[in-house]
Amino acid sequence: MTALPGNQATPNYTLKPEALGKVAVLMGGLSAERDVSLKSGAAVLSALQQRNVDAYGVDVGENIIEVLQAENFDRAFIVLHGRGGEDGVIQAVLETLRIPFTGSGVLGSALCMDKIKSKQVWHAAGLSTPHYILLNELTHWSEVAAELGLPIAVKPVREGSSLGATRVELSENLEAAWSIAAKFDDEVMAEPWVEGDEYTVAILAGEALPVIRLDTPREFYDYAAKYESGDTCYHCPCGLDEKTEKRLQKLALKAFDTLGARAWGRVDLIMSDNGQPWLLENNTVPGMTDHSLVPMAAKEAGIEFDELVWRILCDAQLEAS
Repeated sequence: MTALPGNQATPNYTLKPEALGKVAVLMGGLSAERDVSLKSGAAVLSALQQRNVDAYGVDVGENIIEVLQAENFDRAFIVLHGRGGEDGVIQAVLETLRIPFTGSGVLGSALCMDKIKSKQVWHAAGLSTPHYILLNELTHWSEVAAELGLPIAVKPVREGSSLGATRVELSENLEAAWSIAAKFDDEVMAEPWVEGDEYTVAILAGEALPVIRLDTPREFYDYAAKYESGDTCYHCPCGLDEKTEKRLQKLALKAFDTLGARAWGRVDLIMSDNGQPWLLENNTVPGMTDHSLVPMAAKEAGIEFDELVWRILCDAQLEAS
């Protein structure tokens, strides 16, 4: 595996279950990804309880601060997908309550959740990510098509699981695609559609796990391909030669680190037909069912699901100590 540069502290995986204290597995929430989060949370909770961790499922609602204070949790395993869980909000709550938590901190979570902020930081760092244009009701659609070329990807700026994302092949369909995305977020973006193979790189404790290549007969790897369709194929090993795979892992680690992410996550990218990798987004709380992408990559690296969950929990910490 390829490792992050720097001196990130190595988590202590030899802790006894009782040393972790009372653990809240935060799931559900109020975002559009609630259903996926509940499935991830149930899998994480089961794995922790099998390890004899004193873990409890918490369906996060508007009263989450009162619940966390009343239950006196010692640690939190965040399995909240989407806004409220991946954007720094719950991380700020836990920082305020001084409850160590899994995954990225406030800043890293906020940057990674916002696709445009991610792109701006990556561009500044010299990392390759497709150019973008912000869309609104005053946008001249023909100008967008002329600048970006067709086809175009239209997507909400702060949404996950490809919700609200559309592939547009005709400029006259851009406004309709914007309307779909605007139902999920008041900020909508367009970027060139990069033709090529899609890959994802899971990161755990500063190391890149084996790369996965995604293969779907659908138009692209959308919500249905991720969670509903049975014909999506996941290739791990990914089929790349060792040198190219290591290059993608190194790029993913740099992209992850540049955005201030930590502990664990997943970087998605596309390798264009000419061999150029393009960064798409960084997920700080990826899916965690036993057939999701991070567990799949971990298994290829010899890490079973319950061990993966254990390692993520052992790395729970506060950002500002």
